[in-house]
Amino acid sequence: MSKIEIYTKFTCGFCFRAKALLEGKDVSFEETDITMGGAKREEMIQRSGGRTTVPQIFINDRHIGGSDDLAALDRSGELDALLAG
Repeated sequence: MSKIEIYTKFTCGFCFRAKALLEGKDVSFEETDITMGGAKREEMIQRSGGRTTVPQIFINDRHIGGSDDLAALDRSGELDALLAG
């Protein structure tokens, strides 16, 4: 199984959408809430190449992008292969 990490904020609709897509695939993921900023927010920015929006999603340490990027991978059929590892 793949390692899935998602950086989120508490009231983010895009975050809820991305998590719902992953939950619908019945995969577990590690969620890091960066609502209050701090070191984890800086970590996200560094890992994502400077992106400051949420969610930022990583599968096996590969930066996927945000909710729209995750949905595009799902529509193209590529997401299932990434999730399988």
